[in-house]
Amino acid sequence: MTDAHTHDRLLIIDFGSQVTQLIARRLRELNVYCEIHPYQSVTAQFVREMAPRAVIFSGGPDSVTRDGSPRAPQEIFEMGLPILGICYGQQVMMTQLGGKVVTGEGTAEFGRAYVEPGAPLPLLEGWFAEGREQVWMSHGDHVAELAPGFQVYGTSPGAPFAITGDPARNFYAVQFHPEVHHTPNGAKLYENFVRLAGFSGDWTMGAYREEAIRKIRHQVGDKRVICGLSGGVDSSVAAVLIHEAIGDQLTCVFVDHGLLRQGEAEEVVTMFRDNYNMSLIHADEQELFLGALDGQSDPETKRKIIGKLFIDVFQKHANEIDGAEFLAQGTLYPDVIESVSFSGGPSVTIKSHHNVGGLPEKMGLKLVEPLRELFKDEVRALGRELGLPQSFIGRHPFPGPGLAIRCPGEITREKLDILRKADAVYIDQIRKHGLYDEIWQAFVAILPVRTVGVMGDGRTYDYACALRAVTSVDGMTADYYPFSHEFLGETATRIINEVRGINRVTYDITSKPPGTIEWE
Repeated sequence: MTDAHTHDRLLIIDFGSQVTQLIARRLRELNVYCEIHPYQSVTAQFVREMAPRAVIFSGGPDSVTRDGSPRAPQEIFEMGLPILGICYGQQVMMTQLGGKVVTGEGTAEFGRAYVEPGAPLPLLEGWFAEGREQVWMSHGDHVAELAPGFQVYGTSPGAPFAITGDPARNFYAVQFHPEVHHTPNGAKLYENFVRLAGFSGDWTMGAYREEAIRKIRHQVGDKRVICGLSGGVDSSVAAVLIHEAIGDQLTCVFVDHGLLRQGEAEEVVTMFRDNYNMSLIHADEQELFLGALDGQSDPETKRKIIGKLFIDVFQKHANEIDGAEFLAQGTLYPDVIESVSFSGGPSVTIKSHHNVGGLPEKMGLKLVEPLRELFKDEVRALGRELGLPQSFIGRHPFPGPGLAIRCPGEITREKLDILRKADAVYIDQIRKHGLYDEIWQAFVAILPVRTVGVMGDGRTYDYACALRAVTSVDGMTADYYPFSHEFLGETATRIINEVRGINRVTYDITSKPPGTIEWE
């Protein structure tokens, strides 16, 4: 959490919607600093201490008609704060302020819908220019009676109170989801809300840089920091930011776990030693990691083995650095969101992140996570602010477990060598066609199956691989990249001709959700 007195803040109370983080993305795009907090942790005292300028209630899967369903602290409505309720958030507002929500036939509305305008409302400036607005609905209940003070400002076939408001108190509520791209004009609604709430849009990367440096210096003092450097965007930006804050008190440890891409170790070490004059330890631990992964095929087991060994390696090198009391990590906000349940308890694990959740007490190190509040595109913006080369800022994301999670099933050195070569050909193709910067992430996964093929006059029995390429803004949702058939055919031919061990190439056209970007 940043210094409460530095920026205007907006509090998002999360009632469990799968798209709550998209609300945060919309606000960050407006240079508004916001934080998502699960409803159980938000008490009246919490709100007073955070001192937000405004509050947004997210959607959620529950029904306000059920006893014990999620609520906001009642006192929040007496604090003079502008409030915007989204979907379930609207129903929470109506229920707690004296309105009525019903469940039953005719109350549900899912998917695309159209809202017709009611009375004029400042929140809706720029809306209804063509008579009605397309929105995205996802609700099983709807408001049947408005709370005192509210009026109707928009209706849809399944939501007679699709847009409601009490402008005197700066309370607004909508039944649809303006944060998703299926509500084309949704960003304008958020823009109007933060303007009405008095936000100045003061949360920029220049301001964040200065603030982060102050926080790092205050947290670390005269102690030393050890930073896990992978060479990816996150750890690179974290390392340069911390180095700017504390200089020689930082020692970076680059762990070569044998799961890196072709030529990656040399590129990273040269970059940081030559350009930033950082204290850098190149820890060649390939045998340690690959030995521990031998025979393992379960994806969560592989991630946990790698995470534990990272800790062990950091511990070993931290013990060699006099005064090292902190471990720096490039943890991002999406990592935190995916690893923590809004309900405050264990969530269904999508995947574990090896750099989230603190450190074992035996390490005796405290965490420094200067990027923990940022989305990936914001990290890139911070990298540009810090002057990192575009070649590093623009790199596609690369996971901490490396090629281990692009090698479903058992990991072998042979499969890793094949995978590196295939991946290098694929990325070379993308660059040659001028597509690299259009794509969020691209990689090859080697599949745990062998297929029959014919090369020349001989029969082959080699691995199949899958090409993956997606477009995204922050990695939370993603669509597959629409390569031409000509590109895919040309790339498949190159891989099969140039990479011994692969005789079949496929293209993964799964979006996120329902899939994840990585294969494991």
